[in-house]
Amino acid sequence: MFDRTFAGDFSSNKIFEREFWRESVIILALLIGAIGLYTLNLGELPLRDWDEATVAQVALEISQKDSNSLPWFFPSLWEEPYFNKPPLIHGLIAILFSITGVNEFSARIPGAILTAISVPLLYVMGREIFKHRSKALFSSLIYLTLLPVVRHGRLAMLDGGVICFSILMFYCTLRARRDLRFALGAGISFGLICLTKGMLGLLMAAIALLFLAWDTPRLLTSGYLWGGFFLGSLPVLGWYLALWVEYGKDFFDVGIISQSLARIYKPVESNGGSIFYYLWEILKYSCPWLIFSLYGFKLAFENIHWSWAKFILVWSGVYLLVVSLMATKLPWYILPIYPALALAGGASLGEVTSSWQNTRPYPFVWSMFIGLLAVGTTIACIYFSFIQKEEIQLVFIFVMTALTMVATTVLLYSKDSQFIWVLFWGMYICLLLFCSSDYWNWELNEAYPVKPVASYIKEQMKEIPRDVIVYTNFPYTRPSLSFYSQRQIISISQYQISSESSNQSSISAKIEQYWKTSQPDHFLLLQKEKNSDETIEKLNLESVKFLEPMSPNFEDNSWQLITKNTD
Repeated sequence: MFDRTFAGDFSSNKIFEREFWRESVIILALLIGAIGLYTLNLGELPLRDWDEATVAQVALEISQKDSNSLPWFFPSLWEEPYFNKPPLIHGLIAILFSITGVNEFSARIPGAILTAISVPLLYVMGREIFKHRSKALFSSLIYLTLLPVVRHGRLAMLDGGVICFSILMFYCTLRARRDLRFALGAGISFGLICLTKGMLGLLMAAIALLFLAWDTPRLLTSGYLWGGFFLGSLPVLGWYLALWVEYGKDFFDVGIISQSLARIYKPVESNGGSIFYYLWEILKYSCPWLIFSLYGFKLAFENIHWSWAKFILVWSGVYLLVVSLMATKLPWYILPIYPALALAGGASLGEVTSSWQNTRPYPFVWSMFIGLLAVGTTIACIYFSFIQKEEIQLVFIFVMTALTMVATTVLLYSKDSQFIWVLFWGMYICLLLFCSSDYWNWELNEAYPVKPVASYIKEQMKEIPRDVIVYTNFPYTRPSLSFYSQRQIISISQYQISSESSNQSSISAKIEQYWKTSQPDHFLLLQKEKNSDETIEKLNLESVKFLEPMSPNFEDNSWQLITKNTD
């Protein structure tokens, strides 16, 4: 008896040790693969407008201010209180700015690392809900190679942190069903979400609680769960209370109402869209994995009594419904749904290797969908090879994508399960090529490059105080130009002209009205616009003093700084 018991314990220990090392290798491989993809070429492209430039500017002001002024609690944007989002990610970037200097890599690396960590986290979470390891592994690999996650996870934005903390909260929630102590981690993760993106944490917590109410209602009475949420809420409440005490009604009107709650019932800054806006975003950017995710949802409805099915349906259904009903629509608002889509896709691919081996054919729609992608990417290869020959980087990307889709289609028709690994490796290499190119942050191509113009402004205005605002006749304000110039550059279209001229809507009229009423501030003027014959000479401006023009060495040298001549 002793010998058998000893032998059994020894065998169990060997199995446990083997499983531990296997899991460790998988987690480490996923982390290395994610870090390699999310940090590649990270600092080579400028920060893009809106969120990236704004986050970087807030972080820069935090890093530059005296710690006695508590900039970590009271962040600012151009010396005005910044109420838009809590400063957790901004603070991480500020630390890096203080250590490594102000650059694009330092601005983007906190979000990129958090997104990379979320890949093995999703695998660990998948192990909690799936019986087979393959489903958890496939889910994490799908998530790793989803284009929207790769793109936005690399940016100096808040979404990488939100996704990472959300997955951590859901993992702790799932694990709490076996060990109540993990409920504390769920609450602390909730606090991290709130310190990253404010009230979004309430939605993610609601999803977790709805799942528990359906799957494990006994946990809703656990002191660990509510104690964890209480602990996680303390720093959040502390930050909101500090800003309330410091700024009073201004913080409530801007931070709580116009920058948070108002997004629910009206489009903030004209960012609206139909109720199908996010469905279209998912359809555009989730290929080729979308077809497998859809089949995974079908499996979830067929197995709705299982926890994995309940979890996927609650997460994706509640989140999609809420953000679709919100009036404000922005592409990155849908990002927290992609881990749920990856889990659904992993569930369907896991069926291929665990239950379908040589027993049933693959769905015909899979072959048809991947085949259409193969045709589309092949056409793109031909187009960029023979028509747009200068786009050599896109040629390599589409050639690799086309080869991947063709090979996957052939394997699907052959009913060979190796199509899964061909598709994973092919997509990973395609995304490596994509991230190493200049196209991964494609919004930069929507307007002129800001760095040459910012260098021109800094050189010409180096003796001018930083608080002097520059106005431009460009149709909209570009936060990235302000960040790189290190002074505010505001579009004249936002300038408040006097009431008697309020009916004058053209840029020219606003420029003339501004010139008559302004102090001798500097003004950045595009000499000749692409779609207009408007030039400096045709404007009715008096007492104009021209600063040095841009160097002809710049690709776009059509900018000219002018100011009032007070001599």
